[in-house]
Amino acid sequence: MFKEFLDLGRHPIANAFIDEGDFKDEFLFDLKVCWDEETKLVSIKEFVEPERIFNEDYPYNTSNSFPMIEHFRNTAEMLKMKFKPRKVLEIGSNSGPFIENFNKEDSLCVEPCGNFAEVTENMGYKTHVDFWTTDLAEKIVKEDGYMDLIYAANCICHIHDLDDTFKAVKNILKPNGVFVFEDPSLLRILERGSYDQIYDEHPHIFSVTALDNLLRRNGLQIFKVDNLSVHGGSNRIYACHFDGITIGDSVKFNLNEESVFGINNFQTYEIFAERVANSKKKLVKLLKDLKSDGKKIMSIGATAKSTTVFNYCGIDNSLIDVITDTTIDKQGKCSPGMHIPIVAREDINILDYDYVYLGAWNFKDVIATKEKEFVENGGKFITHVPDVMVFS
Repeated sequence: MFKEFLDLGRHPIANAFIDEGDFKDEFLFDLKVCWDEETKLVSIKEFVEPERIFNEDYPYNTSNSFPMIEHFRNTAEMLKMKFKPRKVLEIGSNSGPFIENFNKEDSLCVEPCGNFAEVTENMGYKTHVDFWTTDLAEKIVKEDGYMDLIYAANCICHIHDLDDTFKAVKNILKPNGVFVFEDPSLLRILERGSYDQIYDEHPHIFSVTALDNLLRRNGLQIFKVDNLSVHGGSNRIYACHFDGITIGDSVKFNLNEESVFGINNFQTYEIFAERVANSKKKLVKLLKDLKSDGKKIMSIGATAKSTTVFNYCGIDNSLIDVITDTTIDKQGKCSPGMHIPIVAREDINILDYDYVYLGAWNFKDVIATKEKEFVENGGKFITHVPDVMVFS
């Protein structure tokens, strides 16, 4: 039984940055969130067709983020050392910062976004321009055999049908193979009030509890969990066939931590919804008060996270003048829904502004260090995680 607990209102596609002439045709949907009483899975109520989101125009390029490049390089080296895989498959390979650390002859990619599939193809990796399904897994087995390692980062939570997803993994994984995937942690989102990690691309937000339930009913089991700081708090899940690898203490620890927090109780989600509503009130009041005092406010990071916040809170260019972003494909466009102009960082003087809202709060230390001159001249940052606050 699915129980709704949060209504974030009407939303656009979070990464569909838009030209001014296309405002009238912008796609919107109701962003509501519910909890499955049986599996404990948190999902958005109305899924958006994946073709609307993941296509040849998808703008999020992992290779534009140096911290993420380092993360994937370190992860790849760790997995090679620990499991010594020969045949490797990455689901959702994007521009290739993970798979490029593996042998081209024995490594495969699955990437539905044509623009990024072309990148990994040009790098020399066989790439399936398709969505991950049991049908695709069957095709891969026939062409390339079974896999020692299947990896996915910030991808499995994008897929609507999780039963088909995990069956596909089971069907292609060698008897002693490992399935490793990373996605944002529901527990950390609930702890920090980071509701901005809920948007169309994330039809599901994972707890270890829900994943344990879902993987087990599809013939896989979790044997290890790493708690990561990436994306404001993520879990790296290690799964295998039943009896494939001994289950480690980290699994029991995470399941117990979530149980104590209240992952299995609907009241936990009702409390979270109240916190989200209060965050909206505080953020809107702060921005309006600052504008009333004649302050200038801009934002750094045209992120999917900020799309959720701006649309839920009704924050447009009457409150935030402009957004800067390093992604060239976003520059010259406007933010989804609220239509705030997006420009290159070098096209503005940050010293002309009094406050900067952090659209990528998970990189706040990196941004604050990079914008040292802004801080030294009295500039201040605004974030809503874990609470609405101003800091320098």
